[in-house]
Amino acid sequence: MDDFGIYAVFGTKSPPQRLAESSCRASIAVPPSARQVVLFSSGPWGERICGNAELNNAEQIPITIGKLTPYNKCLSWEQWEEETWTDGVTLNVTLEGGNLDTIAPLTARELNGKRKRMSEEEEDDARNKVENCQDEENLCPNKTSVREGRGQKKGGQKLLSSTLFEFPAAPLLGPSRRWGQTLCPIDAQTAILIGGQGARMQFCKDPIWKLCTEDLSWLAAETLAEGPTPEGRIGHTSVYDPDSQRIFVFGGSKNRKWFNDVHILDTRSWKWTMVEAQGKVPPLSYHSCSLFRGELFVLGGVFPRPNPEPDGCSGSLHIFDPHLSIWYQPIVTGKSPSPRSGHSACMMQERKIYVFGGWDTPVCYNDMYMLDLGLMEFSAVKTTGKAPSPRSWHGSAVLSDTKFLIHGGYNGNKALCDAFIFDIDTNTWTEVKMPQFSVPRAGHSIITMAMPVSQQFTAEEEDGGSGSVCKTLLMFGGGDNEGSFYSDLTTIAVEEILSHV
Repeated sequence: MDDFGIYAVFGTKSPPQRLAESSCRASIAVPPSARQVVLFSSGPWGERICGNAELNNAEQIPITIGKLTPYNKCLSWEQWEEETWTDGVTLNVTLEGGNLDTIAPLTARELNGKRKRMSEEEEDDARNKVENCQDEENLCPNKTSVREGRGQKKGGQKLLSSTLFEFPAAPLLGPSRRWGQTLCPIDAQTAILIGGQGARMQFCKDPIWKLCTEDLSWLAAETLAEGPTPEGRIGHTSVYDPDSQRIFVFGGSKNRKWFNDVHILDTRSWKWTMVEAQGKVPPLSYHSCSLFRGELFVLGGVFPRPNPEPDGCSGSLHIFDPHLSIWYQPIVTGKSPSPRSGHSACMMQERKIYVFGGWDTPVCYNDMYMLDLGLMEFSAVKTTGKAPSPRSWHGSAVLSDTKFLIHGGYNGNKALCDAFIFDIDTNTWTEVKMPQFSVPRAGHSIITMAMPVSQQFTAEEEDGGSGSVCKTLLMFGGGDNEGSFYSDLTTIAVEEILSHV
């Protein structure tokens, strides 16, 4: 007997109502007084894989709520204040990969309720099954995030990773292994992961995730926002503007396809828009992007050149003005960096960008340049101390007003695992040796955020520190350039890192 059903709750006081079923479609009339909709499934999914959910009105454009899947069995939607209901609105769900009249028996694997660690091959098999309900770029959302406890102690800090377990009908937990993605903080509790590429040169089918730092949990965010999401890519940049509360995604590449588009995610309305920009900017990948006074400062990057020449690197600075939706090139004086890509750029003291490393085939760099945004002047920085070896695709993060971190990267031969701190007051490099930096990786993401002390220390260590926060470095993903990719999330207190200087 098939006891599968789709139910809807309208508002906070109404009971669940089952949608009327016919073939591959389920629908129900929406009460005019309803302002919220919660949609969920109950019972075994059988051969079904996805259910597209829409609010339909003959006089308006359909509103897409998202997709129900065996891994995401609940959706919610709330009416905007400026919107008004009209009579005749229906909630419709169209199922894919099966219909409401058929059910397939659960496999022995699905009936096994024991938790067990999945091998990489089993994980890839599970992901391939989910990809059957996806188009080439988009994931059937939202996968559940589950962690194994609070993390394991290592070197005095907690090492937290996206541990993968196998559950009945829920084999995927946390972002897939990848490199070339971006991780962008938007507030003290949230960061947004976008894009990336994994094993066998496959672009990630789960391109957008939300990280909650309160419990270090992941939420697949493909359908949390309305509008056209950016096409899957690597080597792009994502920058958050706290004044407008928007994320700007620019550039990147996918196989031999290059991008120079600008996508904006408004984190207040959770809507994506693609900018129709004026001016010229080349398609770029592995560039750097910094926010200054509401504008995006894009430096360097790889751009495509027609055969027989190989892809070339840019040494130019392009600025995007979001208010006018226009690109322009400023007049810059001083000694500029040579063309490069895969470099890092750290904004220091709100007006100075420090550019380190990068490559322009076949040469890797370890030089340093500083762009004074007040004077629009470049200068080469003469450094002291043990400098990082030449590298690209490394991770970087600002630790304080005067210090930033460089970690890992690729030197043209292998991935690196060393870490260095640069002090802009003394122009001095200092190598930092910590167990959390011991894994060679490149193309990873490093950010700093203010997190509750309880996420960094054990219960005994946090006694008396209730409500306090600790500036924390978070490191996600990357690869070893030998075929292995990572999906681990490591957290380290910035104070602990600085204590090694």
